[in-house]
Amino acid sequence: MPASNIQSSIRQVQALIEQHNVFVLTTHVNPDGDGIGSELALARALRHMGKRTTIINHSVTPENYQWMDPEHEILRFIPETHRDHILNADAIFVLDTNQPDRLRSLEPFVRQSKALKIVIDHHLEPNPFATHYVIDDDATSTGEIIYKIIRGIQTVMIDREIATALYTAIMTDTGSFRYPRTDPEVHRIVAHLLECGADPTQTFVDVYEQWTPGRMRLLGEVLDSMKTAYDGRLAYVVCTQKMFSETGTTEVETDNFTTYPMSISGVVIGILFNELQNGVKISFRSKGTIPINQLAKEFGGNGHLNAAGARLFDVALDMIVPKVIERAAKYVNSHS
Repeated sequence: MPASNIQSSIRQVQALIEQHNVFVLTTHVNPDGDGIGSELALARALRHMGKRTTIINHSVTPENYQWMDPEHEILRFIPETHRDHILNADAIFVLDTNQPDRLRSLEPFVRQSKALKIVIDHHLEPNPFATHYVIDDDATSTGEIIYKIIRGIQTVMIDREIATALYTAIMTDTGSFRYPRTDPEVHRIVAHLLECGADPTQTFVDVYEQWTPGRMRLLGEVLDSMKTAYDGRLAYVVCTQKMFSETGTTEVETDNFTTYPMSISGVVIGILFNELQNGVKISFRSKGTIPINQLAKEFGGNGHLNAAGARLFDVALDMIVPKVIERAAKYVNSHS
C-alpha cells in the first residue's frame, strides 16, 4: 500500500476510535511479542481515552511474555463467557494477522458480530473479511503501525507501559533490530520509546533470557537434529511430539529457533518443522532476495520476503519434510 494510502487509513482509524466506545482486541493463534505488545499498547491508549476495551485471544499468553500482562487483562477465549463481548462491541481490532482462520475459536463470533472490524497488520494479501484495513508491508511490525496510530491521537501520551509494549513488539519482530526492514525510521521510533520509559536491557532479559530447563533441553535436541542440504546452503531442524513430551515443552517454546539453522556459514535458507497433534507447522527464513514466502505459499502459507510460515493439518511429519526440502531447491539455486 502506498505511503499516502497508509496515512489516510491511519487517520480513518483514528477517527473511528474517537467515534466509538466499546472495543475488543485480538490477535493470531500462538501470539508472539508483536501481537501481544500491539494489543497491550493499543488497549492502554484506548483506556486513556475512556474507551471500554477488552483483549481476548484464542491462545494462552506464552510464558516469556506473561511479564507484560501483570494484571492478567488478556483473556483466553471461552465462548460461553466472552462471546457477548465480541457480539456487542462497537469495533473489533484484529492485530498482526489478516487471515480470520488464524483467530481460531474466535473466528465465527468475529464474523457474526455487527461490530466494525479493523485489521492492523504488516503482512500481504489480506482476506476480505473486515470493514477497514491498515496494511503496511514495509513496516517492521504491527507495533510500528500501532505506534503511528497512537502518536496521532492528541489526547494520549505514550507512557512507560505503552512504550514497553511497543518496544517489545518492534524488537521481537525485527529480530532485535537485525532483520532487513530495520531502517532509520524504526530507530527513530525506538529512540522515542526509550525516551518514554522503555528499558531495552530489561526487555531483552524478560523476553529472551528466562528459559525453562525444558526449553533448553529441547534446544539441545533440536540442534542435534539439524541437517543440511544443497551443499550446505539449506539447513533445517525438526521438533517432534516425542521431543515436546520428553522435555515438557510445546511448539510455543520453539519461538526464535529458526535463528540457529540461519546462523550456519553458507546457509541461505533455514527451516523449522514442528510436529503438531494434527499436522505440521513450518517456519521459513531466507537471506538476501530469496522470496521464501513463495515457498511457504506452495504449502498453503504466506509471509514476508525473508520470513514466512505455513501450517498443514492431517499430514505426517515424515511425509512433508522431504517434500518441502525438494521444493526448496529452486529457491536455493536462485541465490547468487
